[in-house]
Amino acid sequence: MPRPLVIAYHLVWTAYGCWLPNDPRGSTSHTIASDLIAELGELHFGRRKIQPSSRTVREFINRADEVLKYSILKFDTKATKQIADAFSETITQHRYTCYACAIMPDHVHILIRKHKHQAEEMIENLQESSRLRLHTANPRTVDHPVWGGPGWKVYLDHPDAIRRTIHYIEKNPAKWKLPPQRWPFVVEYDGWPLHPGHNRNSPYAKRLRKYERQ
Repeated sequence: MPRPLVIAYHLVWTAYGCWLPNDPRGSTSHTIASDLIAELGELHFGRRKIQPSSRTVREFINRADEVLKYSILKFDTKATKQIADAFSETITQHRYTCYACAIMPDHVHILIRKHKHQAEEMIENLQESSRLRLHTANPRTVDHPVWGGPGWKVYLDHPDAIRRTIHYIEKNPAKWKLPPQRWPFVVEYDGWPLHPGHNRNSPYAKRLRKYERQ
């Protein structure tokens, strides 16, 4: 059964040390490369159905901070603005279309429309530009890692999925009791590729009609 074509990516990645392979909440890792980190707890692939208490997570992070080579990184208001400026330059340079973005103290959510770049390349470009921006602004910490890994991506294949993800991303700051984030590089979603005036014979529209008839 042909599914609709992928039209956008929900990209997520964490700050250094904030989500280790054996995090008690679960992770996308299959192995633990460091023996010191392995001693912190068991590996669980995927998000646990029953999530641990916030106290358990804090205790794990505190223990991890004692064994990691560098201190766990959290972003303050100034760093958040620097990351956003780097994202803005990258999005403009590569002509990405961004529908939502939340830069949290320990992770990032960003939703980008389908592009000639694959999701992995988008993450790499955004991480590299923001890493350079932070290190330029704070040269004394140039050897400190900024990001915790290549992150993960969710493939979105319907405008409704994009709208749900936008809502989810926009609500993230409130979970941390932070003010809403409004970034100039984020554009309002117009329903693309089913926006007003779209071509009903486009590859996406034809695939979607065929899928919905199944």
